[in-house]
Amino acid sequence: MRLVTGLQPVREAIRVHGDRLEKVLVEKDGGPQIEAVARFAEGRGAPVTRVVRGELDRAAKGARHQGAIAYAPDLALVPLDVVIESFAENRHAVVVALDEIEDPQNFGAVIRSAVALGAKAILWPEHHSAPLSPATFRASAGAVEHALLCRVGSLTSAIEHLKAAGASVLGLDGNAERAIEEVTLEGPVVLVVGAEGKGLRKPVKRACTELVKLGMQGPIDSLNASVAAGIALYQVQRRA
Repeated sequence: MRLVTGLQPVREAIRVHGDRLEKVLVEKDGGPQIEAVARFAEGRGAPVTRVVRGELDRAAKGARHQGAIAYAPDLALVPLDVVIESFAENRHAVVVALDEIEDPQNFGAVIRSAVALGAKAILWPEHHSAPLSPATFRASAGAVEHALLCRVGSLTSAIEHLKAAGASVLGLDGNAERAIEEVTLEGPVVLVVGAEGKGLRKPVKRACTELVKLGMQGPIDSLNASVAAGIALYQVQRRA
């Protein structure tokens, strides 16, 4: 079972998993918001236990819990073939690929943007990436419960397979010649986001169909990775 902490992540875990949750712990006399989560869980068939805050602190193992914890089923990871098969169902499918994003806050925030903006899947390499941890779940505000997740052995190899399946692979790079809104997009799109500071690795850049940048207007020429991913996703999803 997987530890989920925080009001919104716990709400989404309840919404998605319902009576498949092992249990939900909420703070006794924690206030109307926490009691609303407890009633929601009970209504979905999840077992609820009201406990003192100290017990929640111990159960959270250092994670911020805001008075609510859930024990949810492990997240299902899908193979790359499943992501590729989705292209047949939706010729405008968008996939977000993360190149060695090791900060769980950024990882979770990108997942949140990807789910909110309709990306079909999120994929990342198994090495040098943030873990699927309570911090990641919290940063995603529960969006991870709705995401199609794909962890691959090699991101460059995965990109080659996605291109072979007909996807255009756009790598975000502040030094690119063209802005993302200038690119004509047809068919599935894979948006590749690099880690802050390092950006995309050279092999990943070479594997991309094209490198693109955001059309920045102000004096700041760089953005947090998760913010950049959200803006780029919005631009991609605007295509007719």
